Amino acid sequence: MALSGALLPVVLTSIPAAGAVAEARDRPAATAPSAAAALVRITEGQVAEARPGVPILYPSVTSCLTVTVRLADGRKAGAHASLFQVPGEYRSDAILAALKQRVGHRTVRAVEVRGAVGAWHPGYFTKAIEAYGDGETVPFPTAPDPDGIARAVADGLGQPRGRVTVQDVPDGDMTVT
Repeated sequence: MALSGALLPVVLTSIPAAGAVAEARDRPAATAPSAAAALVRITEGQVAEARPGVPILYPSVTSCLTVTVRLADGRKAGAHASLFQVPGEYRSDAILAALKQRVGHRTVRAVEVRGAVGAWHPGYFTKAIEAYGDGETVPFPTAPDPDGIARAVADGLGQPRGRVTVQDVPDGDMTVT
């Protein structure tokens, strides 16, 4: 039975053993995605890294922000920050520290933040929505704050503000090449 080109990506992404997609999980560099991986998939609350030339897929970016760190050696490290914690994954106030650890002391060329900029308050990177207790007021954005988000990401990653760009993008899957 022949599969149409439109169905093939769905089939490949639903069968990780096929080697076409490397699921993002926090893991040592020694077990990074194999050479056969066509892309690295980073879902909500996850951090992962892609070899030079391997794209990163951030699926279902709706109320999320993605943070992609472009390294001098051509690799990319990425984080898919979610407004609300996905069980077993990083909260928004821990994801930048995890990404910073993944990057380590390597040279950073650029940091790209993309996603639902208008849904995010910069403070969510330092105190997640889930961290607020009864009676505490959760801040919410009254207008998009790309500069505040850029400052929060730069601070969280220990990078100069000038290396960070922020862009509001429509909902959907996002691929970074």
